[in-house]
Parts: sequence; structure tokens; C-alpha cells
Amino acid sequence: MTSPKKLLDPVRETIRRKPYSPSTEKTYLLWIKRFIFFHPKRHPLKRGEREIEAFLSSRAVERNVAAATQNQAFNALLFLYRAVLGKQLNPSIDAVRAKRPRRLPTVLSRQEAHPVIDVMSGTSQLIVKLL
Repeated sequence: MTSPKKLLDPVRETIRRKPYSPSTEKTYLLWIKRFIFFHPKRHPLKRGEREIEAFLSSRAVERNVAAATQNQAFNALLFLYRAVLGKQLNPSIDAVRAKRPRRLPTVLSRQEAHPVIDVMSGTSQLIVKLL
């Protein structure tokens, strides 16, 4: 007699049938487990967009995860629902989004630039000094 399949078994099987890397499999399984434990072990088919929004929002607000990390969690859950459970989700999941870091360009003052130019050699130094 065979035991019934657990939820993560079909996830593994589906990922392995597709061209996903082993690290993607590991990461997706971790996010799916976190989602299941976030909503006290209720099967994902008994949950919907509202629970996904709550989970993703908690990552951004309480855990302060990076935007890329939140997107990774979202993609893992989309994979679970679409590819494994065959359930289409509303595309307008309205979770609190993690903030992307603001990247400011590094600009050197003339005083900061001169020591850098002085240690340069060759054609690059000549061109920079002409400017």
C-alpha cells in the first residue's frame, strides 16, 4: 500500500519536468513551506489571493525583505498554484511591495578625481587630463 502524496512531492516532480535548476527547486520549496506555515497548515487550495497578499505583505513589512526576495516568493507561489495545483490566480494581487533600494551614482569632486587620475597610466590618463 502506497502512502498518499504530500503537497511538496508534486511540486518537486513538476519542477524536475521543467528546465528549472536545482537551486530554483530548493528555493521554491522553501517559499511554499513558509507560506503553508504562515497560514496554519491549511492546504493552499483552501486559500486564495487574500492569503497570498497577507503572506507577501508580511515579508515586506515585518521581515523587511528586499524587493527581489519578495518577487521570488511570489513566483514560487504562482508556480505552485498554476503549474502544480492547476488554479489560476487573479493577476492583481495587491500586496504591500518591498521597496527597491535607491541607487545614487558615485560622482567624484575635482579634488577627489585628481589622485585617481594621477595613478592612471597610458592613453587613458592623457585623454582625461585633456578634458
